[in-house]
Amino acid sequence: MARTKTAASKLSHVDARGRAKMVDVLEKPVTVREAVAEAVLKMQPATRKRILSGRASKGDVLAVARVAGIQAAKRTDELIPLCHGLALSSVTVDFAPVGSSQLRVTAAARCKASTGVEMEALCAASVAALTVYDMVKAVDRGLSIEKVRLLRKSGGRSGTWTRKGRA
Repeated sequence: MARTKTAASKLSHVDARGRAKMVDVLEKPVTVREAVAEAVLKMQPATRKRILSGRASKGDVLAVARVAGIQAAKRTDELIPLCHGLALSSVTVDFAPVGSSQLRVTAAARCKASTGVEMEALCAASVAALTVYDMVKAVDRGLSIEKVRLLRKSGGRSGTWTRKGRA
């Protein structure tokens, strides 16, 4: 499907001819940038209990998933072609049970840069969730990753954005 010049020019990673480009952020001010993202896993209650108790056959699922998420945030520019490499000042990955059969992964990224860290937070949450999946898929083939989404971002010209309602 051909893009019109008008539609293509409104996307920051596409030039007027519809070709992919990396956004030039040289003239943007350096500010503190923060982003928080989440992924929600749905599983059997017994699987979640095993994960939270640290009794999974492959070891401490949450410890491995936390490190995987942090590593993913640090390598976002290698995974997502048009992302800028950022010197992250912090990345955190946390887990919380939801209801009887869900596990929420929350990832936060922070840096001082001229572009945002939304993709880093989203990569951290995604890869942490994928790591949980990988480590327990043998005992719960129906496990699914239900949501991956940005919850909050701040810094830069557009200021602070917060998702309305987390349901």
